[in-house]
Amino acid sequence: MWRELIVDLYPEADLPGPADEAMLAEVEKALVLPMPFELGSLLRECDGVHNAYGDAIVWPVDRLVEDNLAMRAEPDYLELYAPFDEMIFFGDSDMGPQFAYVHTDYGPGIVVWDHETDRRRLAAVSLRDYLVRCLTQGNGWHR
Repeated sequence: MWRELIVDLYPEADLPGPADEAMLAEVEKALVLPMPFELGSLLRECDGVHNAYGDAIVWPVDRLVEDNLAMRAEPDYLELYAPFDEMIFFGDSDMGPQFAYVHTDYGPGIVVWDHETDRRRLAAVSLRDYLVRCLTQGNGWHR
């Protein structure tokens, strides 16, 4: 399903194979958050997605774990930014903003985080919505 959607939106996509199941299980253990169903589903089909500009709009699972743990442990980040404990960062833009699932009482949503201001706002209501915007509207779609 995901591979077909991505190729329909971006025919030049060069998609990798699926993520390793053991690494997918590691996400939940390492980050102490449930893997959003749709993100896990996509990663089971292809371990990461890049847009036409080369941006990793969906990170491979190993980067997902490494970057999230690093952001949560970085002393400067702990001082400068609100906590990242309820977020799973999974993609970025060449312009600096990063995208994350945020876990709330009413379910997950995809937010864009601006590292310069620590602003976090809803960017997409689903992974499908996010992919459509990333792959069809260029790098500035989230502004």
